[in-house]
Amino acid sequence: MQIARTHAHLIEARAALTARMQGGVALVPTMGALHEGHISLVRAARAAGFQVIASIFVNPTQFGPGEDFARYPRDESADCAMLAAAGCDAVWLPDVATMYPPDAATAIEVAGPALLWEGALRPGHFRGVATVVATLFGQVRPDSAWFGAKDWQQVQVIRRMVRDLLLPVAIEIAPTWRDVDGLAMSSRNRYLSVEDRARAPTLFRTLEAVKARLHQGDPLGPTLAAGRADLDMAGLAVDYLALVDEKTLQPLDRIAPDARLIAAARLGSTRLLDNLAL
Repeated sequence: MQIARTHAHLIEARAALTARMQGGVALVPTMGALHEGHISLVRAARAAGFQVIASIFVNPTQFGPGEDFARYPRDESADCAMLAAAGCDAVWLPDVATMYPPDAATAIEVAGPALLWEGALRPGHFRGVATVVATLFGQVRPDSAWFGAKDWQQVQVIRRMVRDLLLPVAIEIAPTWRDVDGLAMSSRNRYLSVEDRARAPTLFRTLEAVKARLHQGDPLGPTLAAGRADLDMAGLAVDYLALVDEKTLQPLDRIAPDARLIAAARLGSTRLLDNLAL
């Protein structure tokens, strides 16, 4: 596996992959602290016939004031070992100065699916996400980019950016990778105390229960309210639990073909996100 830390090295690595003439190049963007969910994206891209470049960059511009940028878990050697074992072809490890030169004057402003939920709770978050992803696309020049479904709103923001700016990158979404108890895998799960880790799967179980009640014909408002109450009783501080259109992220008042349940809740200092298609 090739490791690139400068843009010149990245160009060399991509040229070497292109010279192999073995399908296109896929990008798996990450912030490191990798888990099996990230590795599943590498494997899925390889299974689809792509050569894979993974990026590791903890992006400061998507963290708000008081968020966990400084303590976000970082373990480059373990991450690279996992990527190599999964058959990743190259890893891109830029520093902040490479991603954000001192004289940089451009950022991506996003609206549409970025406005509600995470966008409302974390002002500037999706501006940082869209800008760093667009920069990675410009650096790596991938044919496809692979994301997990756990961060559903983020993926829809990136999809809209790609569509609106006519970027030649296919956005692929792989299923959420879960622990055996249903908890969606996340790098931040390592923040959870033993007690909170035991309670964390309540988020997914609640989504499943709400989905089942809605399919039984229960009214939406009371069903969502009951789900929020269940989470509150389990000790999860609910930011939102909503039924939305899965592309626009606009709230729905009834089940529709493209409906999706989305949720965010806090356990101690850890914020959990999850979603479920209806």
